[in-house]
Amino acid sequence: MRELPMFPLGTVLFPHMVLPLHIFEPRYRTMIERILDGDGEFGVVLISRGHEVGGGDLRTDVGTVAKVVRADRLDDERWLVIAVGTERIRVEQWLPDDPYPRAEVESLPEEHESGVAHEAFTSLEPRLRRVLALQAELGQDNVPATFEAADDELIACWQAAVLSPLTAFDAQRVLALDGCTQRMGLLEELLSDAEELLQLELTHGDDD
Repeated sequence: MRELPMFPLGTVLFPHMVLPLHIFEPRYRTMIERILDGDGEFGVVLISRGHEVGGGDLRTDVGTVAKVVRADRLDDERWLVIAVGTERIRVEQWLPDDPYPRAEVESLPEEHESGVAHEAFTSLEPRLRRVLALQAELGQDNVPATFEAADDELIACWQAAVLSPLTAFDAQRVLALDGCTQRMGLLEELLSDAEELLQLELTHGDDD
């Protein structure tokens, strides 16, 4: 178990994915300065109820460690930060939010799924591309259906999650599951529902 500075957000960060941050609240400006003086790591969890600014929020217990890869301090003391998710964590205990949110966390290691993870992603990939293509046909802003999948099978599984049109609640459900196979199974269900709705929307649009 270790203590980490924590950044509760209204979005979910997946491992291996990029997180851009605009930091302006005084407590988080203090936090980023201390993070940069240390190992550059902090935890990210989803706010399940409440707001990012001001505190008083309810937070999920499964999140992701973020590693700062770039930090630029602006003239008015705001920060522009780019971080990358590295591993999942579970919050065991929240500590007082003074001077900023902190928690004691445990790592949630990934099971080795060589071959199985590749099979899970390969099974999901056609539906994901269909959903992205339907979104493009409807004029929705999204990643092209011709995206290049990562060579690393575990990264590809997280890539599928971040490319899927998920609510923050569903993204948290995916993050909390153990193993690529379970995550791809849930994504298959969510993408199936999304594909059906997009098809209906496209059909009704053609009827107008």
